[in-house]
Amino acid sequence: MNIRRIITFIFVLASMTAMAIGLSSCERMTSMMPDDETPPMMDEGITIGVALAETGEFAEPYGIPMKRGLELAQEEINALGGPSISFVSADPESTIDGAKAAIQELVNQGVPAIVGIGISTHLEQAFPIAQDAGVVAFSPISSAAGLSSLGDYIFRTGLTVSVLNSNGTMVTHGKLDYKKAALIYNAADTYSKSSNAAFEETLKKIGVEILTVETFQTGDTDFSTQLTSIMGMEPDVLFISALSGEMTQIITAAKSSGISAQLVVPDLTGKEIQEVGDAAEGAITFAGWFGMANTPGNQAFVQKYKEKHGSEPGPWAAQAYATLHILANAIMNAQSPDAMGIRDALAQTTDLTTILGNFSFDPNGEAVYDPIVFMVKDGALQLFE
Repeated sequence: MNIRRIITFIFVLASMTAMAIGLSSCERMTSMMPDDETPPMMDEGITIGVALAETGEFAEPYGIPMKRGLELAQEEINALGGPSISFVSADPESTIDGAKAAIQELVNQGVPAIVGIGISTHLEQAFPIAQDAGVVAFSPISSAAGLSSLGDYIFRTGLTVSVLNSNGTMVTHGKLDYKKAALIYNAADTYSKSSNAAFEETLKKIGVEILTVETFQTGDTDFSTQLTSIMGMEPDVLFISALSGEMTQIITAAKSSGISAQLVVPDLTGKEIQEVGDAAEGAITFAGWFGMANTPGNQAFVQKYKEKHGSEPGPWAAQAYATLHILANAIMNAQSPDAMGIRDALAQTTDLTTILGNFSFDPNGEAVYDPIVFMVKDGALQLFE
């Protein structure tokens, strides 16, 4: 391997990337190619495993948007001369057992990398299968704290709740100066438990009194006992940590029960806002992507998604789209379809230009970029000010 040529390539690549900000995605990719280098992997194909819920309760809120984002990125990468990427898919069917079976099936097919598994509870059980097999496992949206530490082949695009919730709580407290808080979370879900823990830790640090912490279980539909208790304590703010199904039910029930506290609901997207209607008005949420952002390529992504699917993309589609571009960049830098090489190249990703902003991985394979705080106004997510 000629080290000097690699160093020269990286230097030129970084320089051209900086010059390309503001150009279209096609122009950026073209300008990033050094004149005297043949981009690695350009003439070779690579098959990536995809494990996204296409059936079951998590398909519509999470799996299908991620699939659409991946497919859009795949079309762009293949058309623009990046590594020719094909997919082989296995449906986790929205269950832990399904997630484990899907990852095992893809590992058995010999793929070097797998993209998918959005639910942290499922990832916690399924990704160690890929880790043990030496296969890169890359989740676009899972955000429970600490899961990338399960192994050095595990990476995530979504910002962890340690980042999102802590930042969002500090920002909103600075503006709203709430004194008393109540919390409710799903005690059977890894993401929800982690989200709630991040809230509790931050609230204690900034001196906000926690009046009560209420829990429920996956599949619960009656939250009246918990909400009655919360309403009686008259908190200034109510933090809700839940996946899409229970999230919408709690928001609706909280408003109908007369709770006047400010709602803070991480991972609240346009889908849930549409479902609950006026009950979501004024709610605060946190994310890593904003449809109106002018990050390089973002508006082109939004427009292409709208043209193809007839609707605005949400954060899960955007993060999946970014995930495949991040992975493709690593494959090119690795100069090989080998899983170990891809893993090492992913780990070295620093300040990569994406629609999420400048993207890096920390030493544990967790995403590093800027979090965003939103408030629902007039039925839509707007930047919190």
